[in-house]
Amino acid sequence: MPPKTARPKVNKVVLAYSGGLDTSVIVPWLRNNYGCEVICFCANLGQEEELAGLETKAIASGASKCYIEDLRLEFITDFIFPTMQAGAVYERKYLLGTSFARPLIAKRMVEIAEMEGADAVAHGATGKGNDQVRFELTVMALNPKLRIIAPWREWEIRGRKDALDYAAEFNVPVSATEKSIYSRDRNLFHMSHEGGLLEDPWNEPEEVMYTLTTSPEEAPEQPEYLEIDFKSGTPVRVNGVARGALGLFEELNRIGAKHGIGRIDLVENRLVGMKSHGVYETPGGTLLYEAHAALEQLCLDKETLHYKQMIGLKYADLVYNGQWYSSLRKALDAFVQATEQNITGTVRFKLYKGNAILVGRKSPFSLYREDYVTFDQDDVYNQQDAEGFIKLFGLPMKVEGMLTREGVGVTDYDTPDYSKFKRD
Repeated sequence: MPPKTARPKVNKVVLAYSGGLDTSVIVPWLRNNYGCEVICFCANLGQEEELAGLETKAIASGASKCYIEDLRLEFITDFIFPTMQAGAVYERKYLLGTSFARPLIAKRMVEIAEMEGADAVAHGATGKGNDQVRFELTVMALNPKLRIIAPWREWEIRGRKDALDYAAEFNVPVSATEKSIYSRDRNLFHMSHEGGLLEDPWNEPEEVMYTLTTSPEEAPEQPEYLEIDFKSGTPVRVNGVARGALGLFEELNRIGAKHGIGRIDLVENRLVGMKSHGVYETPGGTLLYEAHAALEQLCLDKETLHYKQMIGLKYADLVYNGQWYSSLRKALDAFVQATEQNITGTVRFKLYKGNAILVGRKSPFSLYREDYVTFDQDDVYNQQDAEGFIKLFGLPMKVEGMLTREGVGVTDYDTPDYSKFKRD
């Protein structure tokens, strides 16, 4: 441990609070080590954890008050939908469910700190993960005057037993239930799993680990058809029924989970430099990403679609790295929103045992025209025009080939002299 230094004076701190063991212990730890008033804040992002009684628990732990706020709608419209529209996927598979939840929590934490006149904020993220960066970069971007306290980087608590002992010493009410071997994060968009058997990436995840989705083997024996309608890049109907953003997402989660949609297994590169192995369940989000991409196939021209694929990679990096409130992400959003104007139409899937099989898409803005691609005679495309196009398109390669032959008289593609080879 590095030598201890005097802690700065803090009068009031807002803590991102879940009610779990770690954040419950952080409340008295902040009071004991900073001598400050502690205000707790819990965001409801659809984690389905018991929120009733959380305020009482926070105050019993030493907090002066506790905010509990439902941010699910803002989560969907301002974070999930823009990331989906950008086509942002981290390292080919991860749909960023935890990554874009943290800046929303941190944003509201900053707002409460300003409203309460607090001079600091605190979080329970560890010093090994990505979340510490996501929380703190958001605070730095939105109110750099606020002090940030990260107890896991300061205290001497090193495990569950230490935390339980600290809780007992300061009369913190904590659950006596056995802790899962897995580290999980859940919200409306996904469930993530790390630790336990997953620490060895050779191990097959055990079925009892999954909490949202049905096993593909246990999914219905008959496929189910699903239609999603979009208007300007935003989903508006499921199976023809208009729904608000929250109701729509809950319905897609229900249907996708029933058919085992959205399970992925990924060894990813953390921002802090190490690799981690995680399993994610993202039923509704997977369906939305696939449906949106299917409409883009119809409605975006080649150059825009290809450029947007590059934008999606950068967008994913920014979100994963906690740079949601960066100028670059805002600028990329402007590009993305310009591409969304014609993403209107319907996508149809056949869902069967873990697979979302694309079986149809249509749009009034479709750039696909059957009469243009037909092999029958038409007035739009003259096949003889292809000859001149190929000659011009291939001209650089032809010139390079001519210069190579004239220079050395041989190329990598010269026909070998088979007479030099002996026959058996």
